[in-house]
Amino acid sequence: MAVERLLKDEATEEKGERARMASFIGAVAIADLVKTTLGPKGMDKILQSTGRGRSVTVTNDGATILKSLHIDNPAAKVLVDISKVQDDEVGDGTTSVVVLAGELLREAEKLTNANVHPMTIIAGYRMAAECARNALLQKVLDNKEDPEKFKSDLMNIARTTLSSKILSQDKEHFAKLAVEAVFRLKGSTNLEAIQIIKKAGGSLVDSFLDEGFILDKKIGIGQPKRIENAKILVANTAMDTDKVKIYGARVRVDSMAKVAEIETAEKEKMREKVQKIIAHGINCFINRQLIYNFPEELFADAGILSIEHADFEGIERLALVTGGEIASTFDNPESVKLGHCKLIEEIMIGEDRLIKFSEVEMGQACTVVLRGASQHVLDEAERSLHDALCVLSQTVNDTRVLLGGGWPEMVMAKEVDDLARKTPGKRSLAVEAFSRSLQAIPTIIADNAGLDSAELISQLRAEHHKQKSNAGIDVISGSVGDMEKLGISESFKVKQAVLRSATEAAEMILRVDQIITCAPRRREDRM
Repeated sequence: MAVERLLKDEATEEKGERARMASFIGAVAIADLVKTTLGPKGMDKILQSTGRGRSVTVTNDGATILKSLHIDNPAAKVLVDISKVQDDEVGDGTTSVVVLAGELLREAEKLTNANVHPMTIIAGYRMAAECARNALLQKVLDNKEDPEKFKSDLMNIARTTLSSKILSQDKEHFAKLAVEAVFRLKGSTNLEAIQIIKKAGGSLVDSFLDEGFILDKKIGIGQPKRIENAKILVANTAMDTDKVKIYGARVRVDSMAKVAEIETAEKEKMREKVQKIIAHGINCFINRQLIYNFPEELFADAGILSIEHADFEGIERLALVTGGEIASTFDNPESVKLGHCKLIEEIMIGEDRLIKFSEVEMGQACTVVLRGASQHVLDEAERSLHDALCVLSQTVNDTRVLLGGGWPEMVMAKEVDDLARKTPGKRSLAVEAFSRSLQAIPTIIADNAGLDSAELISQLRAEHHKQKSNAGIDVISGSVGDMEKLGISESFKVKQAVLRSATEAAEMILRVDQIITCAPRRREDRM
């Protein structure tokens, strides 16, 4: 029992089989949790936080669900992590990646029970993943030469991505919206330039794309309501220095006249600052901090539009979009880059007034205004749209496209199966298991739609054994359909990321044979 004393009291360790069991169970449980959100007929989850206000999130996005869970199981955390990475890297496929990793582990559990060493399984998985990726590479479509075809590819991808989300009812509308927004980016994957403004009211169909930039602010009082050929100075500076703001300063005066002098001095100081700003030859001044009424008055007299309290994201994006820089000192006007745009005007969306900057310097900018019944609907719509935008902007760079609807998984499964038959030794068991795991994705898509998955998958497999088949699951009619005719496509980049991350995560968890949990830190009694 000497070994027992090695760790502090209350530290626990799990060894060998038990450790592996714990990690398998945890990982499979997580996969089962998000499994039901997969596919066009996938359901949503409501997440309620225990914090103040008990905020409620309704979501279908795997990464969002997993991010919000507090999980104790170490293996489950690995899966949460890969879904986060998938979300950051390609934006979509967050559920698929977790489900695939879960399935790989479920198969691995059966193999370890049949006395196959984890390292053998890993070697098999490695081979299978490589083979699966090559299978996809052979079947990939690339239409970057033909802009018309490529645009329809993008529309299909957008529709497919949105069909499993809340926007599926109006997916035509939103797919157009997303494709247009991404085309404006001209190939950069920087989604900063696409701003999403959420305004409750109306319905999702009322959402629209507006070229130019919309700032969620009102125009101050007595200031010009529209400016043409605007020169914009974006600043982050305090415009409230008409008070002595030295902390704890005490000024003793011997008469009221002196107080008035101090006040005038302060006003002069402010006026100087405003004069300096006006000297830049601008006609629109946007500040991140507040602007007092005195300087506001001065700006209005000079016919300059001043906007205060523009939120930081808004202001950074605004500087980026108008081609200006954020300034905080105004002594040398020649070194400050001003932003430009053709027209600034006030517009109404629903009840709210916003300021719209049209025809900005950076032609890539645009604003998507989402309307919807409630805040929850808007949040979820934003997440869905973000997924679509991510996938599209990645596809614009890497133009390879695959068909969707469980087609890529079946293509990979078929190739991997053939590899398993050629592979000698125990590794072939792992390779075969990999192919079964790949088939799990179409199975789950069919299950979620309430179809007979066993029947459909065997039909699919038979279809795929013919030469060049485009068969996948058509959830709407509940049968095997031609994915090309139905226009269901996915981005190659997303599939590749799913395949790689899932395999690596499964490997990582398989390698575990001991879990050591540190002893919790005790709070000393303060008595």
